[in-house]
Amino acid sequence: MTKEENEQRLAYLKSIVSRLPEKPGSYQYYDENHTIIYVGKAKNLKSRVSSYFHTEVDRFKTKVLVSKIHDISYTVVNTEEDALLLENSLIKKYNPRYNVLLKDGKTYPSICITNEPFPRIFKTRTINKKWGTYYGPYAHAGAMQTILSLIKELYHPRTCNTPITKEGVAAGKYRVCLDYHIKKCLGPCVGKQTAEDYQKNIQQAREILKGNTREVLREMKEEMLKLSEELRFEEAEEVKRKYITLDGFVSSSEVVSHTINNVDVFSITSEEKMAFINYIHVSNGSINQSFTIEYKKKLNETDEELLQLGIIELRQRFKSDAKEIIVPEEVDVELENVVFTIPQRGDKKKLLDLSIMNGKQYKLDRLKQAEKLNPEQKQTRLMKELQDKLHLPKLPYHIECFDNSNISGSDAVASCVVFKAMKPSKKDYKHFNIKTVEGPDDYASMKEVVHRRYTRLVEEEQPLPDLIIADGGKGQMEVIRQVIQDELDLDIPIAGLAKDDRHRTNELLYGFPPIHVALKTDSELFHVLTHIQDEVHRFAIEFHRNKRSKRALHSELDDIKGIGPKTRDELQNSLKSVKKIREADLETLSNLIGKAKAQIVFEHFHQEP
Repeated sequence: MTKEENEQRLAYLKSIVSRLPEKPGSYQYYDENHTIIYVGKAKNLKSRVSSYFHTEVDRFKTKVLVSKIHDISYTVVNTEEDALLLENSLIKKYNPRYNVLLKDGKTYPSICITNEPFPRIFKTRTINKKWGTYYGPYAHAGAMQTILSLIKELYHPRTCNTPITKEGVAAGKYRVCLDYHIKKCLGPCVGKQTAEDYQKNIQQAREILKGNTREVLREMKEEMLKLSEELRFEEAEEVKRKYITLDGFVSSSEVVSHTINNVDVFSITSEEKMAFINYIHVSNGSINQSFTIEYKKKLNETDEELLQLGIIELRQRFKSDAKEIIVPEEVDVELENVVFTIPQRGDKKKLLDLSIMNGKQYKLDRLKQAEKLNPEQKQTRLMKELQDKLHLPKLPYHIECFDNSNISGSDAVASCVVFKAMKPSKKDYKHFNIKTVEGPDDYASMKEVVHRRYTRLVEEEQPLPDLIIADGGKGQMEVIRQVIQDELDLDIPIAGLAKDDRHRTNELLYGFPPIHVALKTDSELFHVLTHIQDEVHRFAIEFHRNKRSKRALHSELDDIKGIGPKTRDELQNSLKSVKKIREADLETLSNLIGKAKAQIVFEHFHQEP
């Protein structure tokens, strides 16, 4: 597009904006092919749409959107609530490119009560409103299964797929199945249970699925008292059993005071590219619905904007008529006869905290699911997190860590472990025998090893690490810095893992002078860093142990010139000890290893002092 064409486009759009009414409504942006690319809503159409064309707009994504607009249309409505509803329906209908992408969880299961003379109740993932009434969807299958089990225990609805009719029952067309014999069905197909009684049970099941459990309990109590007055004690006992079962379920599911009735709770958990909105509905003190949706951000939408969308979407979806909505922050939207509450304490605050916890858990579950399908995503996330924490110039793909091991200076060794993409690269691990240091001097040993390691890498033109981690605090970091920066003139970031008085790693250090880097000890990144530390410990101690073992197994036979390992092993296997080899005569030794070698061994043990 030429400069002149772009100026004509903007002039045309601004002429439309100048004619917009100052009323609530929804606006739609079109591209050059007259495809809707964005749908928005506004209290004041003229004010909102004109804000997109101000020269001081500084959001890059908004500028990109404006550069694609070739036409604008709008719809005026009476209230802001209507504008929200219209925006929501248009987004779902056209799925515009620059609107947030709603992932609506259509695969979650629901509970269906069929439209039949003798309805069935079952779980399903297929929604077809011609079949029956649907309750849900349920984000947690366990909660759905609990309610289904309760309904089956209370009312024994039929499970067969036979299309039963009243006429067929009267004509004796059907036969009972196994469920009737094991008392899981009351036999409506053969008239053992009347159609009226069956429908009464189904109606109570509907109320339970709606969350109106206390209303069902009240009806049960009234029926129980009535049956008792009529001296129908067996039937009253059966109603009592149902009452106790349902009351137990209500008690376990009630999380707040039962004075809280018909309330919606919304919360948002947001990150850079995604937002998760949790919805909880409370009826008679019990949570009867909990669901989370996720939005993929397109234009750096604010939490308030996304929360508005989520409230409209979820209230529509679950047909909520709650007159009170609990939210974590002020929402600039008005709904007819609805009050917004931001609780600070009490039962409503507990509900809000519960909603926030569910949103965070859903986010964590989605993250784990994505990382399970793509493990590299987790590694990249952890590297990015470490880069941000330490303000590194690039991702720390290649990390090296050092450790020393000795006992009072004897058999002094050191090790270097290498992690690539947050995973151990064992083929790159290195062992070092300390050559220039006498006695237990950890700092001098570390200096020698680091110097040898990176001098060699530079000489061989091998890639240098993106980060060096010192297994220790400020002292070890300073020793490494002296070698890397002062002696070798290399630019490699250096961090340290310091321990507390109980010898447990408790902080990450970085910079010179080193400063403490905030890092939760229960975070994934902290676990990876401590794994690096544990690995370098293990590798160093294993090398040190092997070296000590070889020295402990050193035999006097190893010092005899002309006697190799094979001859040594033959003598030890036959005579079992150096003492017996020393005491053996020349003939015995000759029979074992030959005359020439026997003469060497014999002379070694019998030479003059």
